[in-house]
Amino acid sequence: MKLWFNLLCKDIEAQKEFYRKLLGLVEISESRTAIYRALDGPHFQLGFNAHAAYTLLNLEPPAASVGALRISSFPTFVLDEPLKVDATYLTAVELGATALKEPFDSHYGQRQMVLADPEGNVLRLAAAA
Repeated sequence: MKLWFNLLCKDIEAQKEFYRKLLGLVEISESRTAIYRALDGPHFQLGFNAHAAYTLLNLEPPAASVGALRISSFPTFVLDEPLKVDATYLTAVELGATALKEPFDSHYGQRQMVLADPEGNVLRLAAAA
């Protein structure tokens, strides 16, 4: 089984480049369309849909948010080793991410951090400690 995780984005090219540089993934060029980009991971595909996908998928675009952000899901990218979490943190910030929780040791034996990408999507990076 392979997971395809898609983000609905304002700027699919910028978002694709952020994640490509952050995670070292390769674009799946044959998937490229006017409203879609994708990156290939070892057991997942990370897709970036333009806002036109809301209509295509018969979804309502999100209402303009006021106040606290509503988070209903987020991806966790598991890295090879704990030191990569700290190193990737610096790269993420340089690429325009916002640190929501800087690298820390979790209660269940992982080194983790929580970020918001340049469009505000939440993601977590982790590695077994």
